[in-house]
Amino acid sequence: MTPAPPVLATHHADGAVLRLVLNRPKGNILDSEMVEALRRCLRELTGHDPVRAIVIEGAGHHFSFGASVEEHLPEQVAVMLGGFHGLFRDLIRCERPLLAVVRGQCLGGGLELASFCHRVFSAPDAHLGQAETRLGVFAPVASLVLPHRIGQARADDLLLTGRTVDAHEAQHIGLVDEVADDPLEAARAYVHSNLLPKSAASLRVATHAARYEYMRAFLEHIGDVEALYLDRLMKLSDAEEGIRAFLEKRQPAWSHA
Repeated sequence: MTPAPPVLATHHADGAVLRLVLNRPKGNILDSEMVEALRRCLRELTGHDPVRAIVIEGAGHHFSFGASVEEHLPEQVAVMLGGFHGLFRDLIRCERPLLAVVRGQCLGGGLELASFCHRVFSAPDAHLGQAETRLGVFAPVASLVLPHRIGQARADDLLLTGRTVDAHEAQHIGLVDEVADDPLEAARAYVHSNLLPKSAASLRVATHAARYEYMRAFLEHIGDVEALYLDRLMKLSDAEEGIRAFLEKRQPAWSHA
């Protein structure tokens, strides 16, 4: 039997909406295969197609548990980060409004992907968090994105504690834009009312301009933050200990070094 593709890509509204579904439930782990599948979908976009919005959601009950923990091990982490950060460069280059539809767990790399979107629509049962510090590591993309989205103090809280927030707290702090029983329908209504009437070509330019300073800063600094992860963090014994403890389903024994 042919395995299901890691990402389901479909067009809706006469080609105006590209829907990307992370298709590895239960956790929809953003491993290298899924990341590359997402990047392929984005590379297929052209400057002449009618796509006015990209909607990203997870199959099943959850958006995503995050990036592959196994791929954070020292022998794989450089390749994993390169591909994952390349995804965000591709999202910038595609110049389309991005909408995330969040249900259930939206953690780690999953929250980095959702919070990078222009609008986040959440089900009431959603829980969102950057749990990386619990594993002895940190979230490079979120370190740059969350301060812009929710302010530095609130970003510090999530990035340093690793705690999760429910949908209503997420909306209160600006991490989520709308909480709805059917977040996909809420996203569709937003697209229909606010984006479909626009010129696809003009909207691409407007999308580029609206985040010009923010995206320029992201592209300027993501390489430095990635280097901080690889050249400093991964030299610490606690970084590897946290990852291995998670994989071995035990409590980490921190050496604080």
